[in-house]
Amino acid sequence: MIVDRPRVVFSALRGNSGKTFLTVGVGACLKHRGKAVSPFKKGPDYIDAAWLDMATGRPCYNLDLFLMGREGILSSFSTRVQHADGALVEGNRGLYDGMDREGSYSTAELAKLLQAPVILVVDCSMATRTVAAMILGCQHFDPQVAIKGVILNRIGGARHESVIRSAIEDRCGLPILGAVPRIQAGIFPERHMGLVPPREHPRAGQAVDEAARIVDGHVDVDRVWEIARGAPAFEFDEQESRQEEHHPFPSPSIKPKIGFIRDAAFWFYYPDNLEVLEKLGASLVACSALNDRELPPVDALYIGGGFPESHAAALTANGSFRTSLRNAAEAGLPVYAECGGLMYLGKELIVKENTYPMTGVFPLRFVLDRSPHGHGYTILAVDAPNPYFSTGEILHGHEFHYSHIPDREKIGYTVFKVKRGLGIHGGRDGLLYKNVLATYSHVHASGAKSWAKALLDQAVYYQSKRLSEQAMTADAVPVVTQISRMT
Repeated sequence: MIVDRPRVVFSALRGNSGKTFLTVGVGACLKHRGKAVSPFKKGPDYIDAAWLDMATGRPCYNLDLFLMGREGILSSFSTRVQHADGALVEGNRGLYDGMDREGSYSTAELAKLLQAPVILVVDCSMATRTVAAMILGCQHFDPQVAIKGVILNRIGGARHESVIRSAIEDRCGLPILGAVPRIQAGIFPERHMGLVPPREHPRAGQAVDEAARIVDGHVDVDRVWEIARGAPAFEFDEQESRQEEHHPFPSPSIKPKIGFIRDAAFWFYYPDNLEVLEKLGASLVACSALNDRELPPVDALYIGGGFPESHAAALTANGSFRTSLRNAAEAGLPVYAECGGLMYLGKELIVKENTYPMTGVFPLRFVLDRSPHGHGYTILAVDAPNPYFSTGEILHGHEFHYSHIPDREKIGYTVFKVKRGLGIHGGRDGLLYKNVLATYSHVHASGAKSWAKALLDQAVYYQSKRLSEQAMTADAVPVVTQISRMT
């Protein structure tokens, strides 16, 4: 496959420089200009991706070298941009920042892999010529990274801009694509070391429109697009990363139904994870733990992360759904849950000294704290039998949670040894009960390739068992009726 679409990466010298605000604004401006732009978020972040999704009107996909690997990223990227006019990629943290000293998983490495030009968003607060020195350092740090322009952010005034602009143009030879003034109002308020999700922002649409208005007035969006158009074509062998076909069904007309909870409390799903389940043959059924009276008829359930603590009262109030989920788990329904989903499967959720009953699949209390307990990439070694992963398998994931379990003696059977990260407790993660596996770590289907197939296999087995039991019950009815009549 030849990838020849315009593309550009927005990066920065450090985190909290305004990358998301500017990428969202540029994406919305390009949409207003009639461009169908595919957005991407470097790293495991769900919230920034949700804002980019809203700004461009197209699904935002994550690109993460640690979670997905090089082939997984190239496959996902090339597939998404085929039917788009181009791509916007928002980096994370600083350009060369990563989890190791080599920056193996940095935005810079991603830009090189995609052969994409980089635009640096620079927070100019309390600095002038030093900004040029830092950009010059980025240029020389790795000459293979194609830095093609700079957007100045949080400019204090005309003189401030003039000094920085002249220093960069003189010493770095880079064009200044825009200069955005300091913005007093918090258009995108922050929470938990990140932005408030658009689902919880009372005026999310207005926030995107305001970002577009500011960017359109202070950034040369057309020149940004010209830089994106300058990205060279490259070839990618899609056969190497293609998922194997999966046809476990006794009949092609019978598709196993895999439910997933999607509402304001649970919405942390990588689009790739849901799409690969469909590609392998599942029929996806969305449901809500907030609004549905009970779990719909499904053959397996996937519960992603989110913010159950923000909706704890409403989750508790919907007792019929909680009961139906617990009963289904007791009956052997395959359930795979991540982070917020793990918390929902506990007995209680304690938020600011208020106690909220959850489903009770696990006899555990989860307590929300003010600071995170686990934050970063994880490496899990599967060291115990379970329905979803083979013993000895190594998983790359990501965790970010503010909760902990005080009743450690009740934690029970776990299947993961945590080689990197925090997990649940004592270097362990992955609670298992019957066919329910719940973990603090999020995995990406492009990296954990066995996950989707295993969940589908469990759904198929559960479906066949359920259909068999229904058939036996149906066959027994005439016999019972006949005996009754004879009597």
